[in-house]
Amino acid sequence: MDKQVNQFDEKLVYIENAGVMHKTENKIKSIIFDMDGVIIDSEEIWKRAEKEVFSSVGVKLSDELCRLTETMTTAEVTKFWFERQPWKNKSLWDIENEVIERVAHLINEEGKAINGIEEFIKSLKSKGFKIGLATNSPSGLIPVVLKKLRLDGYFDATASAEHELEGKPNPSVYLTVSKKLNSKPEACVAIEDSCSGLLAAKNAGMKTIEIFKDNTDSMKSEIADYQINNYDQFDISVLN
Repeated sequence: MDKQVNQFDEKLVYIENAGVMHKTENKIKSIIFDMDGVIIDSEEIWKRAEKEVFSSVGVKLSDELCRLTETMTTAEVTKFWFERQPWKNKSLWDIENEVIERVAHLINEEGKAINGIEEFIKSLKSKGFKIGLATNSPSGLIPVVLKKLRLDGYFDATASAEHELEGKPNPSVYLTVSKKLNSKPEACVAIEDSCSGLLAAKNAGMKTIEIFKDNTDSMKSEIADYQINNYDQFDISVLN
């Protein structure tokens, strides 16, 4: 057993943030990933699918309003546009499912993993961490994404906010995954790319890692205990 695995048994676990080490009484046992923007680069896929489907029923999407819907569930996005520009002949459920089906198709055709994610997850698994996934996206897209990225064998538990009363920043989807992993929230670290996701994990009582594309994308807030812009940069030993 290597040195890092031995360190995992120590009482105190340290998380680094901007050169400052914070400690928690609970050793980290599980790492929980968001999905979109964290394991798969899907932002443009969602934009295309929503534009195609909503435009087909006469909805005119604006960049300003689209930014407001970025962290919503698909059901919430559909309701959001219907309340502002109602359409006829198709139900909200029909439109929601058309968006999901279009996203699934585009993921299968064009989906790309976030750089370094496969190696990072393999490294976590080799060191004994449980791996979970908590997403606002529909549950039906989870196996599509994991299969496309060849990650379906690595996740010990997954959950979608589709099956919760509220999506992120409500913590329920994170609490569901931690329960499935048989890990206390304080023994979990969540990896997120959005403020609402970070808040959800924090509200659940978890440590947080923010992944961002560049310095302009970073929330630069105290919500995140640790910040990275790529997985190669993250030193797993800080979890131990």
